[in-house]
Amino acid sequence: MFKQKGLIVSCQAFEGDPLYGDGVMAKMAKAAEQSGAVGIRACGADDILSIKETVNLPIIGLTKRNVPGSQIYITPELSDVMEILAAGAHIVALDMTDREDRLLQVVKWIDYIHTRNAWVMADISTYDEGRKAEQLGVDLISTTLSGYTPYSPQQVKPDIDLVQRLSESCAIPIVAEGRISNPHEAKEAMEAGADYVVVGSAITRPQLIVKQFVDQLITAE
Repeated sequence: MFKQKGLIVSCQAFEGDPLYGDGVMAKMAKAAEQSGAVGIRACGADDILSIKETVNLPIIGLTKRNVPGSQIYITPELSDVMEILAAGAHIVALDMTDREDRLLQVVKWIDYIHTRNAWVMADISTYDEGRKAEQLGVDLISTTLSGYTPYSPQQVKPDIDLVQRLSESCAIPIVAEGRISNPHEAKEAMEAGADYVVVGSAITRPQLIVKQFVDQLITAE
Protein backbone atom coordinates (compact mmCIF):
# COMPACT_ATOMS: atom_id res chain seq x y z
CA MET A 1 0.00 0.00 0.00
CA PHE A 2 2.65 2.52 1.08
CA LYS A 3 5.82 2.74 -0.99
CA GLN A 4 7.95 3.33 2.09
CA LYS A 5 7.81 4.21 5.76
CA GLY A 6 7.51 7.85 6.70
CA LEU A 7 5.19 10.80 7.19
CA ILE A 8 1.43 10.74 6.68
CA VAL A 9 -0.12 14.21 6.64
CA SER A 10 -3.61 14.64 8.06
CA CYS A 11 -5.45 17.10 5.82
CA GLN A 12 -8.67 17.89 7.67
CA ALA A 13 -10.76 21.02 8.02
CA PHE A 14 -14.22 21.43 9.47
CA GLU A 15 -17.06 23.87 9.16
CA GLY A 16 -15.97 27.11 10.77
CA ASP A 17 -12.28 26.57 9.98
CA PRO A 18 -10.78 29.18 7.61
CA LEU A 19 -9.55 26.45 5.24
CA TYR A 20 -12.83 24.54 5.10
CA GLY A 21 -14.21 23.68 1.64
CA ASP A 22 -13.31 24.85 -1.88
CA GLY A 23 -10.79 22.04 -2.43
CA VAL A 24 -8.29 23.53 -0.01
CA MET A 25 -7.47 20.19 1.61
CA ALA A 26 -6.65 18.73 -1.81
CA LYS A 27 -4.12 21.53 -2.26
CA MET A 28 -2.71 20.79 1.19
CA ALA A 29 -2.40 17.15 0.19
CA LYS A 30 -0.61 18.09 -3.02
CA ALA A 31 1.87 20.19 -1.08
CA ALA A 32 2.43 17.27 1.29
CA GLU A 33 3.03 14.91 -1.62
CA GLN A 34 5.52 17.29 -3.22
CA SER A 35 7.42 17.48 0.06
CA GLY A 36 7.78 13.72 0.53
CA ALA A 37 4.74 12.56 2.51
CA VAL A 38 3.94 8.89 1.94
CA GLY A 39 0.19 9.11 2.62
CA ILE A 40 -2.74 11.37 3.46
CA ARG A 41 -5.38 11.11 6.19
CA ALA A 42 -8.64 12.80 5.18
CA CYS A 43 -12.09 13.28 6.64
CA GLY A 44 -15.39 13.18 4.76
CA ALA A 45 -16.35 11.97 1.32
CA ASP A 46 -15.91 15.32 -0.44
CA ASP A 47 -12.33 15.82 0.71
CA ILE A 48 -11.42 12.17 0.17
CA LEU A 49 -12.68 12.35 -3.41
CA SER A 50 -10.95 15.64 -4.25
CA ILE A 51 -7.69 14.52 -2.64
CA LYS A 52 -7.73 11.23 -4.56
CA GLU A 53 -8.12 13.19 -7.79
CA THR A 54 -5.16 15.38 -6.86
CA VAL A 55 -2.45 13.12 -5.41
CA ASN A 56 -1.04 9.69 -6.10
CA LEU A 57 -0.74 8.57 -2.49
CA PRO A 58 -2.65 6.12 -0.28
CA ILE A 59 -5.55 7.86 1.45
CA ILE A 60 -6.74 6.98 4.94
CA GLY A 61 -10.40 7.95 5.05
CA LEU A 62 -12.64 8.59 8.02
CA THR A 63 -15.66 10.56 9.12
CA LYS A 64 -16.13 12.54 12.31
CA ARG A 65 -19.61 13.11 13.64
CA ASN A 66 -21.54 12.97 16.87
CA VAL A 67 -24.06 10.16 17.36
CA PRO A 68 -26.59 10.86 20.14
CA GLY A 69 -25.87 8.74 23.22
CA SER A 70 -22.47 7.59 21.97
CA GLN A 71 -18.85 8.58 22.64
CA ILE A 72 -17.70 7.14 19.33
CA TYR A 73 -16.75 10.01 17.01
CA ILE A 74 -14.45 8.54 14.34
CA THR A 75 -16.32 6.58 11.64
CA PRO A 76 -19.12 5.69 14.06
CA GLU A 77 -21.46 3.64 11.85
CA LEU A 78 -21.43 1.28 8.88
CA SER A 79 -22.97 3.98 6.69
CA ASP A 80 -19.81 6.03 7.30
CA VAL A 81 -17.65 3.11 6.20
CA MET A 82 -19.66 2.77 2.99
CA GLU A 83 -19.36 6.51 2.33
CA ILE A 84 -15.59 6.42 2.79
CA LEU A 85 -15.15 3.45 0.46
CA ALA A 86 -17.44 4.98 -2.18
CA ALA A 87 -15.27 8.11 -2.15
CA GLY A 88 -12.24 5.99 -2.99
CA ALA A 89 -10.24 5.76 0.22
CA HIS A 90 -7.60 3.04 0.25
CA ILE A 91 -7.75 2.63 4.04
CA VAL A 92 -10.66 3.11 6.44
CA ALA A 93 -9.88 4.43 9.93
CA LEU A 94 -12.13 3.05 12.66
CA ASP A 95 -12.44 3.93 16.33
CA MET A 96 -11.49 0.62 17.92
CA THR A 97 -11.48 1.65 21.54
CA ASP A 98 -12.99 -0.74 24.03
CA ARG A 99 -16.18 1.29 24.58
CA GLU A 100 -19.87 0.56 23.98
CA ASP A 101 -19.15 -2.98 22.70
CA ARG A 102 -17.38 -1.30 19.81
CA LEU A 103 -15.07 -4.20 19.02
CA LEU A 104 -17.99 -6.61 18.69
CA GLN A 105 -19.65 -4.14 16.35
CA VAL A 106 -16.75 -3.51 13.98
CA VAL A 107 -15.55 -7.08 13.51
CA LYS A 108 -18.03 -7.53 10.64
CA TRP A 109 -17.01 -4.19 9.18
CA ILE A 110 -13.40 -5.33 8.93
CA ASP A 111 -14.39 -8.23 6.69
CA TYR A 112 -16.61 -5.91 4.66
CA ILE A 113 -13.78 -3.44 4.10
CA HIS A 114 -11.37 -6.19 3.10
CA THR A 115 -13.81 -7.54 0.50
CA ARG A 116 -13.70 -4.04 -1.06
CA ASN A 117 -9.90 -4.35 -1.42
CA ALA A 118 -9.24 -1.72 1.24
CA TRP A 119 -7.29 -1.81 4.48
CA VAL A 120 -8.41 -1.11 8.04
CA MET A 121 -6.63 1.26 10.41
CA ALA A 122 -7.53 0.80 14.08
CA ASP A 123 -7.53 4.07 16.01
CA ILE A 124 -6.86 2.98 19.59
CA SER A 125 -6.00 4.55 22.94
CA THR A 126 -4.26 1.77 24.94
CA TYR A 127 -1.94 -1.16 24.49
CA ASP A 128 -4.68 -3.73 25.17
CA GLU A 129 -6.91 -2.14 22.54
CA GLY A 130 -4.10 -2.36 20.02
CA ARG A 131 -3.53 -6.05 20.69
CA LYS A 132 -7.26 -6.77 20.42
CA ALA A 133 -7.42 -4.88 17.13
CA GLU A 134 -4.59 -6.95 15.73
CA GLN A 135 -6.38 -10.15 16.75
CA LEU A 136 -9.48 -8.95 14.89
CA GLY A 137 -7.52 -8.68 11.66
CA VAL A 138 -6.83 -4.98 11.09
CA ASP A 139 -3.95 -3.92 8.85
CA LEU A 140 -2.58 -0.95 10.80
CA ILE A 141 -2.74 0.20 14.42
CA SER A 142 -2.67 3.92 15.18
CA THR A 143 -2.24 5.56 18.58
CA THR A 144 -4.68 8.31 17.52
CA LEU A 145 -6.94 8.17 20.56
CA SER A 146 -4.41 7.93 23.38
CA GLY A 147 -5.39 10.77 25.70
CA TYR A 148 -8.88 11.03 24.23
CA THR A 149 -10.44 8.28 26.30
CA PRO A 150 -10.73 8.80 30.07
CA TYR A 151 -8.75 5.64 30.84
CA SER A 152 -5.75 6.38 28.60
CA PRO A 153 -2.75 8.54 29.65
CA GLN A 154 -3.72 12.21 29.85
CA GLN A 155 -0.59 13.96 28.65
CA VAL A 156 0.44 16.89 26.50
CA LYS A 157 3.19 15.06 24.61
CA PRO A 158 2.78 12.13 22.17
CA ASP A 159 2.36 8.70 23.73
CA ILE A 160 5.77 7.38 22.69
CA ASP A 161 5.64 4.62 25.28
CA LEU A 162 2.50 3.20 23.65
CA VAL A 163 4.16 3.32 20.24
CA GLN A 164 7.15 1.40 21.56
CA ARG A 165 5.12 -1.25 23.38
CA LEU A 166 2.94 -1.93 20.35
CA SER A 167 5.88 -2.03 17.94
CA GLU A 168 7.65 -4.58 20.13
CA SER A 169 4.69 -6.96 20.33
CA CYS A 170 2.59 -6.54 17.17
CA ALA A 171 3.31 -8.08 13.79
CA ILE A 172 1.52 -5.37 11.80
CA PRO A 173 2.60 -1.77 11.16
CA ILE A 174 2.26 0.78 13.95
CA VAL A 175 1.26 4.37 13.26
CA ALA A 176 2.16 7.13 15.72
CA GLU A 177 -0.52 9.79 15.83
CA GLY A 178 -1.69 12.38 18.30
CA ARG A 179 -0.11 15.60 19.62
CA ILE A 180 2.99 15.33 17.43
CA SER A 181 3.88 18.99 17.06
CA ASN A 182 7.38 19.12 15.61
CA PRO A 183 9.93 17.12 13.56
CA HIS A 184 11.83 16.08 16.70
CA GLU A 185 8.76 14.35 18.13
CA ALA A 186 8.07 12.69 14.78
CA LYS A 187 11.62 11.35 14.69
CA GLU A 188 11.30 10.16 18.29
CA ALA A 189 8.18 8.19 17.35
CA MET A 190 9.97 6.51 14.45
CA GLU A 191 12.93 5.66 16.66
CA ALA A 192 10.49 4.09 19.13
CA GLY A 193 9.32 1.71 16.41
CA ALA A 194 6.57 3.48 14.47
CA ASP A 195 6.38 2.57 10.80
CA TYR A 196 4.46 5.75 9.98
CA VAL A 197 3.89 9.06 11.73
CA VAL A 198 0.71 11.09 11.24
CA VAL A 199 0.95 14.85 11.69
CA GLY A 200 -2.03 17.13 11.24
CA SER A 201 -2.50 20.40 13.11
CA ALA A 202 1.20 21.26 13.17
CA ILE A 203 1.19 21.26 9.35
CA THR A 204 -2.31 21.88 8.03
CA ARG A 205 -4.05 24.16 10.55
CA PRO A 206 -2.40 27.58 10.19
CA GLN A 207 -4.73 29.21 12.69
CA LEU A 208 -3.22 27.02 15.42
CA ILE A 209 0.33 27.53 14.18
CA VAL A 210 -0.12 31.31 14.18
CA LYS A 211 -1.58 31.20 17.70
CA GLN A 212 1.54 29.49 19.00
CA PHE A 213 3.68 32.33 17.67
CA VAL A 214 1.31 34.98 18.99
CA ASP A 215 1.18 33.39 22.45
CA GLN A 216 4.96 33.26 22.64
CA LEU A 217 5.31 36.89 21.63
CA ILE A 218 2.75 37.94 24.24
CA THR A 219 4.77 36.22 26.99
CA ALA A 220 7.90 38.01 25.76
CA GLU A 221 6.39 41.48 26.22
